[in-house]
Amino acid sequence: MPKDLDNTALIVIDVQQGFDDPAWGNRNNPESEANVARLIEAWQRHKRPLVFVRHDSVLETSPLRPGQPGNDFKPEVKGEPDLLVTKNVNSAFFGEPDLHAWLQERDIDTIVICGIQTNYCCESTARMAGNLGYETLFVLDATHTYDLTAADGSEITADELARVTAANLQGEFADVVTTGDLA
Repeated sequence: MPKDLDNTALIVIDVQQGFDDPAWGNRNNPESEANVARLIEAWQRHKRPLVFVRHDSVLETSPLRPGQPGNDFKPEVKGEPDLLVTKNVNSAFFGEPDLHAWLQERDIDTIVICGIQTNYCCESTARMAGNLGYETLFVLDATHTYDLTAADGSEITADELARVTAANLQGEFADVVTTGDLA
């Protein structure tokens, strides 16, 4: 874990109202939004680099489509970020404006990832960050996801998906940490 977080960017991924839609199914970690809010408050208080990422879905039926109420950030995402990235794929590194270029221009080599969903956009961004050479901190308790049906038809719980994401990332792409470690 870095000793100095002052030049560490907090990347808040897809904490949008559309993820409250019951169609997503059962979710884990009901405290994730409160933990995201704690991280944002800490970054704002210390004037650290803050990035909000918004998923602008291109699917007609998505609650995350621009112009729909679900595209808006949840109330816990407060204040003005230093950068707003919009994307329509999983990784925040494939959004507009270019997150990697923005980080490089500011000599930021450490990032903190939180948001929705643990095993999709958050994990994809963390993997790419690791591949790009960033020291990456993945705040597992400031993410959440939903149960999934596996290819064989069995159910995988959101808690199990989060546990597997943590195992996938730890040491290879990121260090898995808690909100309490950083805020």
